[in-house]
Amino acid sequence: MNIEFRKFSEFHRGIIYQLLKDGYSFDSRYERDWITNWKEADEFFYDNLQIADECGFITTLNNTPIGFICWDPRHIPEYIEIGHNCIVTKYKGNDFGKKQLQEAVKRMTNKNVKKIIVTTDEQLVPAQKNYESVGFKFIQKRESEWNQEYAGKLMDYEMKL
Repeated sequence: MNIEFRKFSEFHRGIIYQLLKDGYSFDSRYERDWITNWKEADEFFYDNLQIADECGFITTLNNTPIGFICWDPRHIPEYIEIGHNCIVTKYKGNDFGKKQLQEAVKRMTNKNVKKIIVTTDEQLVPAQKNYESVGFKFIQKRESEWNQEYAGKLMDYEMKL
C-alpha cells in the first residue's frame, strides 16, 4: 500500500465535495445541512489553487483519493485552524485519518505558530479520538447553531506547539 499526500492542483474541481459527501454519508443530514459549505470550499480552493496547495492536501492510496485535510492560516502566529478533515467511508478505521492528521500537523508546525485548533461534533467520537491520538487536548463543549439535533454540541480541541 502506497499512501501519498498530494496537492489539490493535481486533482479536478469537485473532488473536495465528493470526498466530503462520501465521508459523511453515514448520516444524510450532514449533506443536507452542509452541501452549500462543501461546494463553496471546493469552489474557493479551485479558484485559488495557490492557497489550496499551501493549506492542505489530498491523501491517496495507490493513487486513489481517499481523503483530504485543509487549514486556515490567517491567524498565524497565534494559531492555525483545521477546517475540513475527512476520510472516505471505505477507508475509515485503518489509521489513514491518523496518518493524514499527523502529516498536516507536521506541515503546520513548520509555520512558526503557537497552537493548532480544531472543532468537531460531539457525536463524531472517532474524530475526537483521532485528534486526541496525535496530541490534541479537549478544551470545551459549546452549543452548535447548525446541527445539534443529530450532531450534538461542538467539541473544541487545541495542540500547543
